Amino acid sequence: MARGDLRTAYKLRWRRRRLLMRSLRKRGQLDPVTDHTASITPGAILVFATVRNEGLRLPFWLDHHRALGASHFLIVDNDSDDGSAEWLAGQLDVSLWSTSHGYKASRFGIDWLTVLMRRYGHGHWCLTLDADELFVYAHHETRDLRALTGWLDWQGRESMGALMLDLYPRGPLGRTTHRPTDDPTRTLPYFDAGNYVITRQPKLQNLWIQGGVRARAFFASDPRRAPTLSKVPLIRWHRDYAYVTSTHSALPRRLNHVYAQDGSEAPTGVLLHSKFLPNILQKSQEEQVRRQHFENSELYQGYYDALVGDPTLWCPQSTRYEGWQQLEALGLMSRGGWE
Repeated sequence: MARGDLRTAYKLRWRRRRLLMRSLRKRGQLDPVTDHTASITPGAILVFATVRNEGLRLPFWLDHHRALGASHFLIVDNDSDDGSAEWLAGQLDVSLWSTSHGYKASRFGIDWLTVLMRRYGHGHWCLTLDADELFVYAHHETRDLRALTGWLDWQGRESMGALMLDLYPRGPLGRTTHRPTDDPTRTLPYFDAGNYVITRQPKLQNLWIQGGVRARAFFASDPRRAPTLSKVPLIRWHRDYAYVTSTHSALPRRLNHVYAQDGSEAPTGVLLHSKFLPNILQKSQEEQVRRQHFENSELYQGYYDALVGDPTLWCPQSTRYEGWQQLEALGLMSRGGWE
């Protein structure tokens, strides 16, 4: 290893330790609501999430990932007032913590989740998601997460990457209807199939993907400001691991090697992103005041102004979602040998 690489690796090792210490200082911000972690068995697939006022999504979100084989959900509720926290507290496969502290100050919930992952996730395959993300992968209807992670173990892989794919309706965002048990892919059946730009970040060695409908509709004049769409949501967790920025990258940086460099393909999934359900108008108005979802919220004021205006994101080039086979054919995900 070259001297420069050794220096970078040394700095990143200390960065990881600082992130872990930062999260430990936040553990006092979490108040237990319901604790069913005693039911977690060896080899269980665990899902971690921070949520706030996600009652419109949570019933389908839990059922979707239960169907994939998730065994237990460890959730931090960040001061919800829509009844979703009370609903979560009644789910026997959910352990729930609450906090009223700042989402942005906790690295967008990652500090809180790191506390839980360090305690409960060690040695488990852990899926870290937002409530507006549905994880899909090749054969997910017939082969569950236990089969997938068993294959990843056999391949010697510690992690699996995914593209966050924004879904949207045909008409104005606020004029659709959606119930908590509805499938978001039926309410939001369209996506942008092209205009994705991928770069490899040399320091963390992670992929950086931008594009899709948000780049097209909200950041066309400056696409480099568009949200990052690449994530590493599925990791065989160790107590000394840490996410760096949301789930876009992790340390040690080998966890970010979710791509192949020898001309072959690595297995990847897709996070079907239901951000644009009809309550996006209300959430955008709230975020204009709270300013909790971006590092530099001032730069995104125009983005939220546009969302409050109830835009139509559909265009003649929009593609209707049909399933994972379609996403693979479009090059948005890969089996990578997972047959």
